[in-house]
Amino acid sequence: MSFVVNIIRDRWASRASTCVGFTLTLRDQIGYGLRRESTRWSTLIMAATADNSNLQFAGYAELPGVRLWYTDSGGSGVPLTLLHANTGNADSWQYNISGFVEAGYRVITFDRRGWGRSRANPDTGPQPATIADDLHALMEYLKLDRFHLVGVAGGGFAAYDYVLWHPERLRSLVVAASGGAIVDEELSKIRERTALPNFRSWPPEFREVSMGYMATNPEGLKAWLEIHDNSKQQGISAQPQRQTITFAKLATIRVPTLLMPGDQDLQAPPWVMRRQLAAIPGAQFIILPEAAHSINWEQPEAFNRNVLEFIRDY
Repeated sequence: MSFVVNIIRDRWASRASTCVGFTLTLRDQIGYGLRRESTRWSTLIMAATADNSNLQFAGYAELPGVRLWYTDSGGSGVPLTLLHANTGNADSWQYNISGFVEAGYRVITFDRRGWGRSRANPDTGPQPATIADDLHALMEYLKLDRFHLVGVAGGGFAAYDYVLWHPERLRSLVVAASGGAIVDEELSKIRERTALPNFRSWPPEFREVSMGYMATNPEGLKAWLEIHDNSKQQGISAQPQRQTITFAKLATIRVPTLLMPGDQDLQAPPWVMRRQLAAIPGAQFIILPEAAHSINWEQPEAFNRNVLEFIRDY
């Protein structure tokens, strides 16, 4: 138990100058989380060891404007491509890949340009391009025609961008824990009214990970922090989107779509994703319990189960 407390204490100390006004509130919440979850301590700790035995390839693809690092489980299964959040890289899927492979899918992940091991290359193409451009280039490189696409958080922004550009390439779409980068005046006003004080100055684990997970899974939290702290490259601009995402554009989606928020997500809570649900014809909706913004990391088995049950029909 002291391990997770030490992690939290150390990261709070490094941010004390910007978060002083909110420190007591969050510490109170941590204390509550530790007390509330202590009875589940022995049963909920998940080993923070990645099983990469299912990967046939992990390395680089030389694509227009980028040396893109990707992984591919190989095989003859239907392709399933996973888009990571802004707080991670392809390693953020380490607890999900084996389950998808064992279900018979060929699983592809990649570090987005400016994240992890991928490196922009101005000599071979324009910068910064878009995530959708890089995704499409990788699918062409791998000669994959149609595939399932799963995007979490910021990866969900890119998933929407791609489905609106190349819907014919997707068998299905899963968007999890994502506000979708939707431009909407009413939604913006609601977000302003409900914004948490100084939220962007909070330590990332408080913004992204549920209190229950922090309290009960110190090794998982440590691994998550290591990925977070080593993902976003310094001095690299975030990639733009090909188009502005609006509810009117979401209403044109005809690809089978599953939306999956976590019930403890502070950034894309269920009420935010229900607005996307109302816009996308025929979309399905599942709220994942005991999960925040890092939904696939916190609850990998439940996440995989929901994805697999949805995509098996497509």
